[in-house]
Amino acid sequence: MNETRQKILQAALPAVPFDGWTRTTLAQGAETAGIDPQQARAAFPGGVKQLLAFFMAEADREMVAMAAARGLDQGPVRNRIGAIIRLRLETLTPHREAIRRALALHLLPGRAPNPIAGLWRTVDAMWRAAGDESTDFNYYSKRAVLAAVYSTTLLRWLDDSSDDFADTWAFMERRLAGTLRIGKARRRAEKILSRLPSPLSPLVRLRYGRGANPPAS
Repeated sequence: MNETRQKILQAALPAVPFDGWTRTTLAQGAETAGIDPQQARAAFPGGVKQLLAFFMAEADREMVAMAAARGLDQGPVRNRIGAIIRLRLETLTPHREAIRRALALHLLPGRAPNPIAGLWRTVDAMWRAAGDESTDFNYYSKRAVLAAVYSTTLLRWLDDSSDDFADTWAFMERRLAGTLRIGKARRRAEKILSRLPSPLSPLVRLRYGRGANPPAS
């Protein structure tokens, strides 16, 4: 079934810039790929919405595989993430108009997959490709920060007419540098706060006596 989906997707993609992500595009893709209509419906029971979700999932898988092949889980974090974002967009370059059409479709309620969920899956795949194994609060904060960087870089990339997308990569580096400064400032603040006495300590002594600890919950 996955092979059938890939055949339909590859056959449908050339029509997306002209017809958008529509039922017609899906049907034409199946016909071009030589897939029986009943088999095509079984492959994408959710219709074109599922076709688009499959396209994004395939892009995530390709990005992770290529990042692993290039060893992008090594080195400074900023370099790793920057290289993976660039890798992601470079592999999508042949389908830039399809991405533009997908973003337009996301503006129509009920017509496209959940854009927030899709973005989260992509940035999660990026962090994992970069070697991140966090499971604590950092897991969520890292992905939230990267979602902001990647989404704004994506929009810049879609409208970039500079040679080799030079303006996009410069913009991305500025955003990454900015988030790095924010991260350092947050860590410094957390370190300072950890050295301060707890504001609960006087209340604990008043209630339970000097040197006492609150009862276990």
